[in-house]
Amino acid sequence: WSNQRREQRQSCHGCCCSASSAGHRKLVPSPTTMLKTADFISIDCGLPGETGYRDNTTSLYYTTDAGFIDTNAGINHNISAQYINPSIPTSLHSVRSFPSGERNCYTLGSLVSGFKYLIRGQFLYGNYDGFNRLPIFDLYIGVNFWTTVNISSSDAAVYAEAIMVVPEDSVQVCLKNTDRGVPFISGLDLRPLTIKLYPLANETQALVLLHRFNFGPTDETIIRYPYDPYDRIWFPFVDMTDWAEIKTGEKVKIDDELFQPPEAVMQTAVTPQLVSKNIEFTLDLQSFPSDLGYIHMLYFCELEHLPTNALREYNFYRNDVLRHSNYTPPYLVNDCIYSSEPFQVDQYKVSLNATTMSTLPPIINAIELFAVIPTTIQGTDTQDVSAITAIKEIYQVHKNWMGDPCIPKALCWDGLTCSYDVSKPPKIRNVNMSFNGLHGGISPNFANLKDVQYLDLSNNNLTGSIPDTLSRIQSLIFLDLSNNNLNGSIPYGLIKKIQDGSLDLRYVNNPDLCTNGNSCQLAEGRTKLAIYIAVSVVVIVVLVLVAVLCFCFQRKRKQGSINYSVKLTSDGDGNSSLRLENRRFTYMELETITNNFERVLGQGGFGHVFHGSLEDGTQVAVKLRSHSSNQGVKQFLAEAQVLTRIHHKNLVSMIGYCKDGVHMALVYEYMPQGTLQEHIGKTTKGEVYHGGKDSESHLNRHKVWSTYIRGAAHL
Repeated sequence: WSNQRREQRQSCHGCCCSASSAGHRKLVPSPTTMLKTADFISIDCGLPGETGYRDNTTSLYYTTDAGFIDTNAGINHNISAQYINPSIPTSLHSVRSFPSGERNCYTLGSLVSGFKYLIRGQFLYGNYDGFNRLPIFDLYIGVNFWTTVNISSSDAAVYAEAIMVVPEDSVQVCLKNTDRGVPFISGLDLRPLTIKLYPLANETQALVLLHRFNFGPTDETIIRYPYDPYDRIWFPFVDMTDWAEIKTGEKVKIDDELFQPPEAVMQTAVTPQLVSKNIEFTLDLQSFPSDLGYIHMLYFCELEHLPTNALREYNFYRNDVLRHSNYTPPYLVNDCIYSSEPFQVDQYKVSLNATTMSTLPPIINAIELFAVIPTTIQGTDTQDVSAITAIKEIYQVHKNWMGDPCIPKALCWDGLTCSYDVSKPPKIRNVNMSFNGLHGGISPNFANLKDVQYLDLSNNNLTGSIPDTLSRIQSLIFLDLSNNNLNGSIPYGLIKKIQDGSLDLRYVNNPDLCTNGNSCQLAEGRTKLAIYIAVSVVVIVVLVLVAVLCFCFQRKRKQGSINYSVKLTSDGDGNSSLRLENRRFTYMELETITNNFERVLGQGGFGHVFHGSLEDGTQVAVKLRSHSSNQGVKQFLAEAQVLTRIHHKNLVSMIGYCKDGVHMALVYEYMPQGTLQEHIGKTTKGEVYHGGKDSESHLNRHKVWSTYIRGAAHL
């Protein structure tokens, strides 16, 4: 255009604004315009390492591009030192270049489907490669063409910006090599917008920024975040020869839901140096022809308090055609003249001419000019994209697997064949991943390719079994798994497809794969039978154990609290004492149990044995030590210790004991059918033991143990 300052290098080439300097005057952002930046994405492309930084000017956090692009894509560089100065943002100091691959893509995720976003790419060549070869390449948003990046100078930063509604929860930004130099990128930004902003950006079309200027500042101040809560970049535009700056420190009311220009932008304006002059300028459109046309927003605000006899009134002409007449800007309130629909022009010329009634020349505060581009090209079916992307990540596939798998056709991923329908998204039909060095098992994500017909995974290093999920692909007619290391058997679902002739399955050279359908099924049946038998046995054993435990518990309840643990300890006076962990009776309890020792069952050297009954009716035998007994405490303890250590089904159980002062007693299980001796009969010593010198001692031992052996009913 005619009224630009070429030496400032703030011209706009086609769709991309460029600037080599970025001065900042001291401004105070309005608290009402501050916006949380949690959903901002700010990427410093080519930044080495894994950590980011906070920008000194905007206070926005910039991260590396790791995680946004494949690790093997591109090469990191720093621009030449001669192009680094304080006015160049840190995000422009490094670049990522893409010398290989026709298309390389960044994926920006965690978005909200159906929301509106500003997406901006930044490019500063800075002779990073030392070749001084200025490239030209294309940008795509998803599968839709965005713009052509034309780097015309090593020191000019080029900005490509678009406003669009994203259809999914992520969006891809792709750099396409056009054989006119190596594509590169310095930075990539994404900013969420309110859905009401820029109403002509919708589901079918996006807005590509051509120019955004702030009229007035003479100090090269660039306005962006935090003064603009959406981080739009407003470059200064002033012709000091013909224009004069108007500015105010007063608050300007931003009463605008559709565009919301920042207050700092509306606080400055330009007006002709001479009252008799008008405002005219032309903006370039030649480098970005648009079939859908262009839209503009012209911002106005009166910054001077005019006397009652003064009038600022003018007409707005676009390309010498009157578009708005007798316009007067409001005082300290922003106003906007904007396009309600796109217009078609070959050039863009603005004329603001004072009316005959006006006493003051026209003013203008800011302008935005956009080209409208379609976003109606449909990408590959979302389910197919999710499935093939997951497969790519699992097997770390590189090749040209970047961007959309099927669109454009010329860049369809290697090994994929897609079907195209005018009214439907493309579908993946064939997948050939043979000789790709695939490791691990067959991913279940293959089953999510619902329309795939041919699947070739042969000649890899795949292991594990063949997933039955593959049989759920209704359209699958060819499956090649040859020359892998698969094991197990062929799933029944695939066998059925083979039998009915709907599937051609190839599986040779998988040594551990069972290919005999009958024997595999038999082995499988035997395995299942073995499992059933094992489960049945376990269940039976558990039931038996439960029954035994219940029996023991019931018996224990009948017998009272019985514990066979007994220990000999030493009391304070050096005598041995009894410490039993089963029931301990008091002498008074023994009197109650035996009904005051009413019924005598027998007598021995220890003392008398009395019949008794516990509280629950259990009959017991109480062996009470007589004070005249020549068996002392040691014998009493020894007998208790022996009986608690020896347990047998034919020996009586000791239920408890009593050591209450001088009273000592042992409480046993009662034998209603008498002792063993009683059932053997009253024989002579010789008849029982066949005589001999030891017959007397044998009989004595018999008498002792017959007391504790259960009655004949238990033998």
